[in-house]
Amino acid sequence: MKFLLLADIAKSLLLARWKQTLVAAIGVTFSITMFITLLSFMTGLNDLLDGLILNRTPHIRLYNEIKPASRQPIQLSPDYKGNYHFIESIKSGGSRTEIYDAAAIMRTLKQDERVLGIAPKITAQVFFNDGSIDITGVVNGIDVVSESALFHFNEYIVAGSGSDIGKVTNSIVLGKGLADKLLATPGDVVQVTTAMGERFPLRVVGFFQSGLQDFDKTQSYASLGTVQKLLGKPGSYITDIQIKLNDIKSAPAIAKEYAQLFQADAEDIQTANSQFETGSSIRTLISYAVGITLLIVAGFGIYNILNMMIYEKMDSIAILKATGFSGRDVKRVFLMIAISIGFFGGLAGLLFGYILSSIIDQIPFNTAALPTIKTYPINYKPVFYLIGSSFSLITTYLAGWFPSRKASKIDPVIIIRGK
Repeated sequence: MKFLLLADIAKSLLLARWKQTLVAAIGVTFSITMFITLLSFMTGLNDLLDGLILNRTPHIRLYNEIKPASRQPIQLSPDYKGNYHFIESIKSGGSRTEIYDAAAIMRTLKQDERVLGIAPKITAQVFFNDGSIDITGVVNGIDVVSESALFHFNEYIVAGSGSDIGKVTNSIVLGKGLADKLLATPGDVVQVTTAMGERFPLRVVGFFQSGLQDFDKTQSYASLGTVQKLLGKPGSYITDIQIKLNDIKSAPAIAKEYAQLFQADAEDIQTANSQFETGSSIRTLISYAVGITLLIVAGFGIYNILNMMIYEKMDSIAILKATGFSGRDVKRVFLMIAISIGFFGGLAGLLFGYILSSIIDQIPFNTAALPTIKTYPINYKPVFYLIGSSFSLITTYLAGWFPSRKASKIDPVIIIRGK
């Protein structure tokens, strides 16, 4: 019963100065609205940029890197054992880029419960012949089914069909930038020269556009069999095994394990994209910082309004305390006022934040670099709304705590005597 009475008193004080109350609530509403909109847009943009990189990047890549032998002949000779060796101009050894016993490795990976899926790949450096000009490029031999399932390959096809490279003999999907250089269209035949000097005709069955312009100017895709034929290699020839894990965070540890187990180089996604991940984290941190700053500014507005309210309501506070209300009761009244402003202002902010985010989500966003993106990216994660509502209540509570504490210490005798 006492709580209801205190709530009724708080309501009366709020309505008595409804204009100032409305201003405070609007401040909270604006802060929450911008907090939700800013985070939704910024994280949506981060997800878009992450997708351009992470959708095309395996969690772990197994390969054999060309590098000098770790032990040189002089180090293997017993005649020089125990001596200091000074070796200069070391050249890369004759190690192969091919992964040894790739079929057995892939069978082992498929049985590992930590692995979501694998996709074999062959990377071949070639020249695309455009009349008398040779354009440097890369042909990636892929398994279309695995590449589409794990790396969304078909989602980046902007012309033709990506699956045709597995059906049409000696076919290729060109990067959009590379196709523009060659003035090629689906159905055309392009001439490709390998590093060994062999020339092959390949039929264009589609265009690929990742959104990374430099990437699309050099990259192209063909089936594993087609690239093995280009290089004159047997059907077991594989240069890369791309691995997707169930838990991306475990990639660094598992990569080290696989490197020792399969005697191959293993690169995890965190190492390959460390700079990109840092940029995404910084952008998200800035968004949170700006949003929280807005809430704190709104909290100072509520603090000032409650301070003015206490100053103007000294008589009312004195009467409350003189009629038996304790300092704690007076403190609760003003905390109720602050929390009410935070609750209703925050609730309106969540609603307007969602509406504004939805409006942005419908604005056309057309760019040649990202043909699959039609509108501005927005992330509707519920956690943003939970954080926004929590901060609105916490900020307004703290903004009301200091003025309410001041009101609870007012001596009614002094106030009444002064009147």
